[in-house]
Amino acid sequence: MTASDLTEVPLLNAYQRSTALTDQSSELGMDGLHLPLLGLYGEVGSLLSALKKKRRDQNAYLGYEDAILEEFGDVLWYFSNIALRAGLDLSVLGQRVARDISDWDETEPYEFATFGDVSPHEAGKHDPEGAGFEQMLFELAGKVGRLLDDVAQGRIRNNRDALAAHLVEIFRSLAAAAWQANVDLDEAARRNTLKTQSRWPIKKVYPPLFDIDDDEEERLPRIVTMDVLERKSGSKVYVRLKCNGINIGDRLTDNRADQDDYRFHDVFHLAYAAVLGWSPVMRALFKVKRKSRPHIDENEDGARAVLIEEGISTWVFNHATKLNYFDGISHLDYPLLKAIGRQVSGYEVDKCPLWMWEKAILEGYDVFRSLRKYRKGMVTANLNERTISFTQSD
Repeated sequence: MTASDLTEVPLLNAYQRSTALTDQSSELGMDGLHLPLLGLYGEVGSLLSALKKKRRDQNAYLGYEDAILEEFGDVLWYFSNIALRAGLDLSVLGQRVARDISDWDETEPYEFATFGDVSPHEAGKHDPEGAGFEQMLFELAGKVGRLLDDVAQGRIRNNRDALAAHLVEIFRSLAAAAWQANVDLDEAARRNTLKTQSRWPIKKVYPPLFDIDDDEEERLPRIVTMDVLERKSGSKVYVRLKCNGINIGDRLTDNRADQDDYRFHDVFHLAYAAVLGWSPVMRALFKVKRKSRPHIDENEDGARAVLIEEGISTWVFNHATKLNYFDGISHLDYPLLKAIGRQVSGYEVDKCPLWMWEKAILEGYDVFRSLRKYRKGMVTANLNERTISFTQSD
């Protein structure tokens, strides 16, 4: 599936093939079914959980419709990936949804089939929050559970036809549940593709820097070399930043009784600037706010944007402290990245895909760990190369 396909109705087989491009598991074929099967069961459970929360919290549960649409998309991803690993064509499975034993084999791969072709076209009222949707989800969960039981008992390993029969039944219940929820499975698949491409792109392409067309004096410096120095003043330990021998910003302490080295946190803002091309904090420090564009100056470079960036930095830090500051971690969990995406919604950095946030955070923490170890050093943010690096100083 190419970038141009993301705005079009996804075709069953093209979508199925795309799951292989964003699949992070190294186990392929029938031997690799266990992980996506766990994912399928988990996502069906997430659908049930979303309905439970809506029933419990009612109008206090904001975004129920979007949550359900996203969860259906995740179910489709795992379902399609399981079929792909087993060499089962999604369009053939889709044709069998509407067939019985008498014409079960009257199918063939069809490249132009969509999820909409599988969805039931029934008259009547949808029931996205009621007993009808609940019943369909129970049936869907039960069918997935029976598939897992057969896998556990070894009845699937050498019997692809048995797996295909299970998947047809699951596909049938999935389509029925989506109809009850008033969810367009084509739209769910399209949004899932956008989501997975943002997290696991086929090809990583950086968008242009946000200030590329601004006057030079209103651009973030393309290469920033910052000396980070830890100092003491009486009983207080603080950090100073120097650029070209000039002090930048205020003295930074941990602002916390239990010291945790958060005073080095400006490296996170430098990482955001380097990788994302975005940092209202760094714009304020270097006095490169885009004053010639008042709307941008107020909304993108203003106090609220600064607070959002500082909030993200603090929130991720609290997460990182529980994971040894991401030492030895090559990928961040999706809920963390998704939450960041929600926090910056409506701002220019919203255009940056999640993989860029992951790179900015992990590279920033790589520098942070070095500063914790050596207590000083030179940090270089290169916006042209989208990198941040550390050099130990004498």
